Amino acid sequence: MKNYIYNSLLSLLMVFTFTSCEDFLAEEPRQIVSPSNFFNSASEVQSAVNGLYNIYKNNSLHAKIGLDRFYENGADVIGPNREFGQVEPIQNYTLNEGNVGDISQGGGAPITWQDLYRIIQNANIILANVEGNEDISAENRDQFVGETLFLRAYAYYHLTNLWGDVPYFRDVLPIEEIRVLGRTDVNEIRNEILQDLQTAQDLLPDSYGDSELGRASKWAAATAMVKIYLIQEKWQEARDKAVEIINNSSHALLDNYADVFAPDNEYNDEVIWAIDFVKDINQDDWPDHFTPRIRDEPQNSDERPALSSALSERSEGFTGYGLAIPLPDYVNEFPENDLRRSSNIVETYLGYALNFPYMPKMWNLDQINSPRGNHGDNKIIFRMADVYLMAAEAENELNGPADAYQYINQVRERAYEPNQPLSGLSQQAFREAIYDERRWELGGEGHRRLDLIRWGILLDVVQNTEYRIYNPAANIQPHHVLLPIPVEELRLNPALLESDPSNNGYR
Repeated sequence: MKNYIYNSLLSLLMVFTFTSCEDFLAEEPRQIVSPSNFFNSASEVQSAVNGLYNIYKNNSLHAKIGLDRFYENGADVIGPNREFGQVEPIQNYTLNEGNVGDISQGGGAPITWQDLYRIIQNANIILANVEGNEDISAENRDQFVGETLFLRAYAYYHLTNLWGDVPYFRDVLPIEEIRVLGRTDVNEIRNEILQDLQTAQDLLPDSYGDSELGRASKWAAATAMVKIYLIQEKWQEARDKAVEIINNSSHALLDNYADVFAPDNEYNDEVIWAIDFVKDINQDDWPDHFTPRIRDEPQNSDERPALSSALSERSEGFTGYGLAIPLPDYVNEFPENDLRRSSNIVETYLGYALNFPYMPKMWNLDQINSPRGNHGDNKIIFRMADVYLMAAEAENELNGPADAYQYINQVRERAYEPNQPLSGLSQQAFREAIYDERRWELGGEGHRRLDLIRWGILLDVVQNTEYRIYNPAANIQPHHVLLPIPVEELRLNPALLESDPSNNGYR
């Protein structure tokens, strides 16, 4: 049973996290109560913007299980290796108003809702105090406005993905007004945040220096736009924006798939944006973001002492969560000759057969430099392979596969030796090839369940996937494509039910 102080949308306070400009996410945060004596210099505004980034590092968003509990569980790539209540409602599709808060691990749906609105409320205050502020240079204003627009839009992106129609506000509102806001149509929200993202792209730089890696560039804003366009089935806009990123950004596919995830080269050319976690900063909520490290005994439990000893000799250990291991179908269907398989599926380690398969591309087993609960491994949000596959998908939907091969085949080129480019497919066959290619390329990275939802195939996939622990095929219903609005919010603001008394189908 989780134990937290309830801090709803209706009782948000202005809280900024202060950090050094030189190492923008590494220092101990402190708080202010009011912005009335703030925003007098570029460094003060920078600290406020840094606070938005830091909220994204909370367990409800990109730390621990984080948003992946909604974007990866309940799909066809990963699942827990044991019964685990904090992912069961979404993995097993027993989700309802009463248990949505049980998906916790320091976060959970109610806290996810609250933290996303905390970002929005703080972003609104920043924008209100920065735009037209003559104490700040025009160049700095552009930077701060661009980052803030992006981070606010990214919050609404998740709110609309998870809940559909949600309360929507862009100005600094008193609590009395916020508490009676109803839900705004999801399409209106998405259309407006697309405008914000375009403005952010226009204002933000192409890249950053070494002291500011982790900030969102113009290409992070552009990638978010592609994702929204695909949800809206605006194929032309999605294709054009993805091609713009491919042709004009400094980002590129790496030659070796495994190198994308190397912990000693986190800001490689393929990574467009990552949440920048930092070791040894003594935060309760981060940097313990979720990683799929080894947790279990070897397949032969008698070999546990030997494997434990072998791990210890390498300063490694059994420190995983066991909550994001490849599902049986993922293991059985992943092509054996695909070079990405070894980064997505490992069934033996140091010569020992493991009790469960694991997904090593995101693990860092180094217990000295990356101990559980205190590591600096980044969380990749957007990368170029995703952009290439989105370009391929949009082009195929727009014109068929003829000009779409160039994008999917560049991703496949590093996956096969010798190369196995696709050709000669119908539009439907190419569409199905995209379904598979995104599964192999992006497995476990926080995209899969939303992909299945926007393709309209979530129910069919779940009903035809073999799961290790639960039987979601027996429980999943059409309304499970969205979450119920947390009951805490409904009690405080009954207007949330006015446009939909069913609460997304859960009543």
